[in-house]
Amino acid sequence: MKDMDNISSMMADIGKRARAAAAELGFAPSEKKVAALNAAADAVWSRRAEIVDANAKDMELAREKGLTPAMLDRLMLDEARIEGMVKGLRTVADQKDPVGETMTEWDMDSGIHIKRVRTPLGVIGVIYESRPNVTADAGALCLKAGNAVILRGGSESFNSSGIIHSCLQDGLRAAGLPEDAIQRVPTRDREAVTEMLRMTDYIDVIVPRGGKGLVGLVQREARVPVFAHLEGIVHIYIDAAADREKTLNVVMNAKTRRTGICGAVECLLMHKDVANTWGGEVIAALVKAGVTVHADETLAKLPGTTAATEADWGHEYLDMDVAAKVVADVDEAISHIRTFGSNHTDAIMTEDDDVAERFFTRLDSAILMRNASTQFADGGEFGMGAEIGIATGKMHARGPVGAEQLTSFKYIVLGDGAVRG
Repeated sequence: MKDMDNISSMMADIGKRARAAAAELGFAPSEKKVAALNAAADAVWSRRAEIVDANAKDMELAREKGLTPAMLDRLMLDEARIEGMVKGLRTVADQKDPVGETMTEWDMDSGIHIKRVRTPLGVIGVIYESRPNVTADAGALCLKAGNAVILRGGSESFNSSGIIHSCLQDGLRAAGLPEDAIQRVPTRDREAVTEMLRMTDYIDVIVPRGGKGLVGLVQREARVPVFAHLEGIVHIYIDAAADREKTLNVVMNAKTRRTGICGAVECLLMHKDVANTWGGEVIAALVKAGVTVHADETLAKLPGTTAATEADWGHEYLDMDVAAKVVADVDEAISHIRTFGSNHTDAIMTEDDDVAERFFTRLDSAILMRNASTQFADGGEFGMGAEIGIATGKMHARGPVGAEQLTSFKYIVLGDGAVRG
């Protein structure tokens, strides 16, 4: 009981300090936020050896815990990935500041002028698992949008995230912004997560970033509003009018580039005409690359495949596995995605504009693609510099959540002695 009381007290203190920092950040000059992010980028790069050493400790512990290769890939940091983190921080710094932007404005006959203006959300809580780079992404985006952030990283990335967080605070100090603007929960104890989900007095939005278990817990237990996606059950439909070479390249990239990310394709839907012609080449290429293809009864006749079960439809593998099914046409593909998809990202391979338009208008996934790898489902690839997560709900933030999506708005009403009749 005493430990739980200590954690509750610690989290309340973090919340109070975050709320105070958010009040100051709400009107912080854009130049200071830019300076903080660039100084943080400098710190990450100059301290990269520290980060790599800390990450080596995390990797060793993760191997001892028996994490899968895909999860180990998410956790691993090398110089190239650290360079990507630095680039992300600088890209966010260079973006237009959303705070104070006039979204729309209009005049009324009553003599008042009304503006809808972007304003920070306030305090954001980010709960994430093994990917330590989320520390930099979330800290940068929240700061850019004028929000304070409380970061609770996974136990797997505890050491790596600690150094990265320290670099972000280096940046805040250099720019003269409150260090409490970016705080990190300094414990692996899961009770801290439970506390965050109840902190309605201090936290305005929770963003969970991780697997189905974590996100499901947050969605069930949170008393604070949540931006989240539960799973990335990503489909690619290969239409009768698909280009063979484009399809081979896109499917291989979508599955094998990085299997552990939420934009990795998990199910292929293949038009029957393709299945009867060159579709076997796509399956063969996947098998050759080491992918286990869980195939329906038609495609299971191909060498190297495994017979699919009902459990394979709507399954997020996050590994070198993919489900594959033959469909009669685009409408059957749409029906399958509506039944088994997660409203994250779905793609169509086709040269037929009408079929593509039908796919786009009849599906309501947060991201829909044509003739492009689903691995582009990432805030950095959308020009946001980074993202705090992919939101699949129907709130104002949907798809990659960047700085702009981390704002709300307020109305400014201007008059010249106007009175209501």
